[in-house]
Amino acid sequence: MGIYLSTPKTEKFSEDGENDRVRYGLSSMQGWRAAMEDAHAAYPDLDESTSFFGVYDGHGGKVVAKFCAKYLHQQVLKHEAYATGDIGASVHRAFFRMDEMMRGQRGWRELAILGDKIDKFTGMIEGLIWSPKGGEGIDQDDDWAIEEGPHSDFSGPTSGSTACVAILRNNQLVVANAGDSRCVISRKGQAYNLSRDHKPDLEAEKERILKAGGFIHAGRVNGSLNLSRAIGDMEFKKNKLLPAEKQTVSANPDINTVELCDDDDFLVLACDGIWDCMSSQMLVDFIHEQLRSETKLSVICERILDRCLAPSTATGEGCDNMTMILVQFKKSIKSASPAELQSSHSKSVDIKSKPEGGQEKAVAAIGGATKSST
Repeated sequence: MGIYLSTPKTEKFSEDGENDRVRYGLSSMQGWRAAMEDAHAAYPDLDESTSFFGVYDGHGGKVVAKFCAKYLHQQVLKHEAYATGDIGASVHRAFFRMDEMMRGQRGWRELAILGDKIDKFTGMIEGLIWSPKGGEGIDQDDDWAIEEGPHSDFSGPTSGSTACVAILRNNQLVVANAGDSRCVISRKGQAYNLSRDHKPDLEAEKERILKAGGFIHAGRVNGSLNLSRAIGDMEFKKNKLLPAEKQTVSANPDINTVELCDDDDFLVLACDGIWDCMSSQMLVDFIHEQLRSETKLSVICERILDRCLAPSTATGEGCDNMTMILVQFKKSIKSASPAELQSSHSKSVDIKSKPEGGQEKAVAAIGGATKSST
């Protein structure tokens, strides 16, 4: 359930922006929670042809979510696959890279700086005292310098975060997700889930958890974590006989690639504080209704946060931190063919994806997929 305040914090951080490809608005709110542990990233101009949006829902603290918001998109850019146009491979590597970067002295220091005031001060002081190792100071994958210091054996944070990101380049949309934040696209008013909520009771997740030596109790991994994939949470990633993607909790993202068409209206990325209160189709319907009279996308996001906020903490639903990004496509892409428009009515639809997160080309129709409940 978490610790709740006596009255909710309803102040919001909101932002709007646009370029020649997209318009976006976002908003986040602490709500009833004792601390704000969500983070987000919005870079409409990641490079001259690419936009990046991401939501990160922290648990056990805010630092991993903030770390991802600061560094994950940078790692996407730095991977050699990105330069060759393979965005899926690049973002896949970036998710695992977050766990690697948060280890050791440098990882400890960066997390400390992103943490509370006393940790931030300590991290800054250690940054002045301890310098990168000479000679071997540059990691083989990128320029993340390895540092020596009192925390050189730091195995990484026990707190963690979900990560759900959307990367747009020309007509291509790549969605990567680990955890229970969600990405939804509206196509001709129909909601399609472009990500899958990673919960321990999913068969593929359960199989991996048990094989790694974990267990599930009351719908939680080892009786504590209510999602099965996340960045951070290093206490669940200690099996030295298994690769990162096979650990009890894995940062391995599901990746879906979708070709956009003129029938695509907008994209939503949101943490589970929203999805606990509204289904994908309910949210898409509400946004369409709001767009009839409101042009500022962040205002629509703010109204959704207010709509989801619970009047009390009696049930727990509507009491979480809330973060949402709404991305509207500027129409300059091809029309969908009749075959691409076949879909089920009044149901949000999940794109099929591989159980362990390998990259898969989404069906152009976003059809032939399983229905999710409204």
